[in-house]
Amino acid sequence: MHDPLAGSNANLEDSGLSAGSSSMPRIWPKISLVTPVWNSVRYLEATIRSVLSQAYPNLEYIIVDGGSTDGSVSIICKYESQLNSWVSEPDRGMYDAINKGFARSSGELMGWISATDMLHAGSLFVIGSVFQTFPDVEWITGRPTGFNDEGQAVEFLKLRSWSRMAFLAGANRYIQQESTFWRRSLWERAGGRVDDSRRNASDFELWVRFFRYAKLYSVDALIGGFRSHPDSIGLQNLAECHRIHDEIIEQEIASLPASARLKAFRRISSRILSVPGLEKPWRKLLMAALPKLLRGSDTPIIRYRKDRWVME
Repeated sequence: MHDPLAGSNANLEDSGLSAGSSSMPRIWPKISLVTPVWNSVRYLEATIRSVLSQAYPNLEYIIVDGGSTDGSVSIICKYESQLNSWVSEPDRGMYDAINKGFARSSGELMGWISATDMLHAGSLFVIGSVFQTFPDVEWITGRPTGFNDEGQAVEFLKLRSWSRMAFLAGANRYIQQESTFWRRSLWERAGGRVDDSRRNASDFELWVRFFRYAKLYSVDALIGGFRSHPDSIGLQNLAECHRIHDEIIEQEIASLPASARLKAFRRISSRILSVPGLEKPWRKLLMAALPKLLRGSDTPIIRYRKDRWVME
């Protein structure tokens, strides 16, 4: 039978992250990756290939389809022999599908990639090697990137250093889900599930829970990217997503023992952001000022230097 992924090892060698590289670990931690699907036939194969073409030697790849009727199941069947598990049945939405997938998984490391988004070449080796190098690091996120509707990588954003308090204060609400992976131990301490009671923003709620237990480390590498396309739920309902974000943060702040100053700062920030023409300057000022005000609470950035990962 013809292997549709033949030649993928050559792509890994081109990326400098092949399993045989002497500068990389040879015993790779198991990564559980879930892809939720619903009528995504136009994009799904590119998503699957972005995962399987890396030939990561200890991957547990699970696809959960919500009962698609557009040919998505045929695409899944095409790669069935290279999947650890897949199912097609009605569900309550993307987050329900993600919970189903993770319930079937057993990997030490975890993450999900939606059926319209993609991983970058060699990214699974980045994830495995970073977590293996730093056993105390519990979750990571890569450089934020974006694909256009045709799948071309067209957006590469600034890499940020994260802190829980700056995040809750509103310094930046965007932790890119496609580039974020974590240890199962953190997942279990934070509740062991994604909130599937809503259609969007539950990844944001998961990050809030993760921050309770562990620091988030940025990795200066390409891991995953968001595909901007006409059917994106998040892009169609951006104002609603932001409203939900604010609601989640307000609930989290209310649970903190000393939250008065944080609440006051957010009230002031909200008023300024409502003034036309002040939003962009204030966000730039906020982003620049908060890490300095909260010096010591942010985490170092993980970078690849002289054949090894280091914190800087």
